[in-house]
Amino acid sequence: MRLTDTYIGGVGTFLPRTVVSVEKAVAKGWYPAEEAELHNLAGAVVAGDVPAPEMALHAARSALKRSGRAPGDLDLLLYASTWHQGPDGWPPHSYLQRHLVGGDVLATEIRQGCNGMFIALELAAGHLDAAPGRQAALLVAADNYGTPLMDRWRMGPGYIGGDAAGALVLTKGTGFARLMSVCTTTVTEAEELHRGSEPLFPPGVTVGRRMSFAARNEQFRQQVMSRGEATAALFKIQRALMEVVERTLAESGIEAGDLTRVAFMNYSEEIVEQRCMAMLDLPMSRSTWDYGRTIGHCGAGDQVLSLDHLLTTGRLGPGDHMLMLGTGPGVTVSSAVIKIIDNPQWV
Repeated sequence: MRLTDTYIGGVGTFLPRTVVSVEKAVAKGWYPAEEAELHNLAGAVVAGDVPAPEMALHAARSALKRSGRAPGDLDLLLYASTWHQGPDGWPPHSYLQRHLVGGDVLATEIRQGCNGMFIALELAAGHLDAAPGRQAALLVAADNYGTPLMDRWRMGPGYIGGDAAGALVLTKGTGFARLMSVCTTTVTEAEELHRGSEPLFPPGVTVGRRMSFAARNEQFRQQVMSRGEATAALFKIQRALMEVVERTLAESGIEAGDLTRVAFMNYSEEIVEQRCMAMLDLPMSRSTWDYGRTIGHCGAGDQVLSLDHLLTTGRLGPGDHMLMLGTGPGVTVSSAVIKIIDNPQWV
């Protein structure tokens, strides 16, 4: 989706103060030593008993304040999540409606896994364009993985789970950064990659089954498909990643070499290098891996957290382009390009 008049007016984050190092996790027996050596991750932020919607509220307040917008300016609220947010059957965006934006704002939750923020960008941009007078949308992503049925240290292959929240205010007409393009595609052949051989009913959480993408990925390779079929499906994911990036760059009018920074998911060093940076023919120094390895994979918020970090540390400035890239269950593949127009006032 090529965009011509869509901007980012504010960014907000919430990161817990507690960081558990990989060294401590290995010493405690939570994280295998061989995994630590292989993936070169440093640690994960841990929120304890702070609920995800509370983290989301902090990040949303910060983004809204930085944007200079009032809650009454908002036309849409989208809340992206990957894990349970509170009581079953209760929508977490209603918490933000009560405590921040009010009840007149159209609001909903997006459950598109780790690509939820990309889907939110596409939906919000279309919503703002759909009617004259619409001004701004608030996009939030938040998760706390510290629950009995989730093991953050063995969540998936090549990553560990971090607890955090990130928020963006998307605006029409003005902002410190312009959203140039956002694109998403789905590799349906790999749908079972994140399902494995687990039955559809009853849902695992209702019978106390622990969630592990690492286990499901292994089931996919060993039980669900033949080795050749699984390899072909994984190849299609990588090819889709390349194609969606090429389309996003073309719609933005730039080439890979024009990118100042690339924010992939907060995965291991070899995954970020092989699946992302090598594909772009760019050095790891232009990635955000050095930051992501210190906080863990924070669900749908990785790229927003990296954007805020780059801005506040002065690593992005006027004229710079940033590529955000990610994958999610389904399997969905998404990318977006933003161009920094001005230094944000809060920097």
